[in-house]
Amino acid sequence: MLRSSSGKVSPLAIIVLLFLGTWLLFRPLDTRRFDPTAEPRAVTARGDLAQDEQNTIELFKNVSPSVVYITTIALRRNMFSLNAVEIPQGTGSGFVWDSKGRVVTNYHVISDASRIEVTMADRTIWKAALVGAAPDKDLAVLQIDAPAHLLKPIPVGDSVKLLVGQKVFAVGNPFGLDQTITSGIISALGREIKAITGRTIQNMIQTDAAINPGNSGGPLLDSAGRLIGVNTAIYSPSGAYAGIGFAVPVDEVNRVVPQLIRSGKLIKPAIGASLADARLVKRLGIEGVLVLAVEPGGPAHQAGMRPTKQYGNDVILGDIITGIEGREVRSYDDIRTEIERHAVGDQIIVNIIRDGSPAELTLRLSVLTQ
Repeated sequence: MLRSSSGKVSPLAIIVLLFLGTWLLFRPLDTRRFDPTAEPRAVTARGDLAQDEQNTIELFKNVSPSVVYITTIALRRNMFSLNAVEIPQGTGSGFVWDSKGRVVTNYHVISDASRIEVTMADRTIWKAALVGAAPDKDLAVLQIDAPAHLLKPIPVGDSVKLLVGQKVFAVGNPFGLDQTITSGIISALGREIKAITGRTIQNMIQTDAAINPGNSGGPLLDSAGRLIGVNTAIYSPSGAYAGIGFAVPVDEVNRVVPQLIRSGKLIKPAIGASLADARLVKRLGIEGVLVLAVEPGGPAHQAGMRPTKQYGNDVILGDIITGIEGREVRSYDDIRTEIERHAVGDQIIVNIIRDGSPAELTLRLSVLTQ
């Protein structure tokens, strides 16, 4: 730039800059760049949608009226007035179970709620009452008084015949958005995750269909539009979709939900024995689960199961359970899982170690009283 000896911009430089600016501003436009006859391009005919696309569209159209949006409200004390106030607690998804207004969702979606609202596909909002819950299975049943025309149950499939690699669809309300559908495949079967109670939920379905916060409690469907699971959790360090989601298999849902509707709780079978925890078993170096006590008159007592006894400073170990119906068990959690494969009144074989030798006991399961 032209400067005077004093370092200031010279008048000549100012004149040159003004000239260039004026020329750029008022220079003639090159009209060759414009075409006054320009029109929108013709639309290329697409043709029919692919068959799998048509199936997905039809599936979503059929199932969307059955999927609901769940909002929970909790009571909190105002720190200044000490008055109880209602605040939004969380959101999730659910689906219509039957034509009597029962809705299935995850237990963790509604666990701390003082009030629950269910928004149907037509955006009407209904107050919901808790019918029953199975926290160990992360399942809950709600009741709404919506009219019959809004209550469209999802067809129920089965999970025992599922195969890794088959196509699945997740429908729900992630992040509070209106109903969405994502697709993927079954990535694995027989997975284990921890329920809100800390109890292990076994035989979970793993899928790469996008499941995000708000999808919890929504249905996982097969390509026929049948319910095959309830979307429950994701594995993600960030809390968002990372390609690994889990669903409670429908066979478990179909076993638990009717019990919740009938009695408000899950009727659990039991053997009538108190068992040692993992720390004691590890300290004793036992391979199996030590029986500490048996319930008088209960199944274990009637089958002759021996409890642990103490005489002064001497402790005589009781029976050590090593299996149920031939399936190996290593912990109390394992035993509960194996017992819950059966129903109250079923007769089972318990594999034990007694005085260092293997043996078997046959007992009939009773109702868990604890």
